[in-house]
Amino acid sequence: MGRIFTIVILLFTMNANSQNLNKKIEDISRGKTVMINKCTRDALISFPDMKPQYDIEYPTYKPDSVTISRLIPLITEKKVTIVLGTWCGDSKLQVPRFIKLMDVLKVNENDITFICVNGAKKAENGLIDNLNITNVPTFILYEKEEELGRIIESPKTSLENDLLLILEK
Repeated sequence: MGRIFTIVILLFTMNANSQNLNKKIEDISRGKTVMINKCTRDALISFPDMKPQYDIEYPTYKPDSVTISRLIPLITEKKVTIVLGTWCGDSKLQVPRFIKLMDVLKVNENDITFICVNGAKKAENGLIDNLNITNVPTFILYEKEEELGRIIESPKTSLENDLLLILEK
């Protein structure tokens, strides 16, 4: 009996967590539907507010090959959290470019976490409360749970160069 109860609780917890993945809400402050909380890459790039810009930015963004060759040995075993707003112009521009950069670098999709926020730059259930997000998008790099650095809103020079500066510290 106890084993069945444990399985039921486990399934309930998994179902509750899955309801927050790829979640959409009406954001009153923006007057539109936005994604909130964690989402998958596929859900993000097919979301109506993201898809048109993604379809332009992803194929046309060409990261600098010299910088890429310097990044490849440095990016292994790193994780990335991307906090973005599907309503935000900078997110619509920079996130597709960053995804392209991660693809060129062959970063495993499981090492990238996408978290969407509402117009107040908040997610539900305290998901980003400890991240001190002031602007979106924010690209946070980690190594073994330790934050290495951030690219906030727009890169200073280019995404790949800013990433290199973080990883060469």
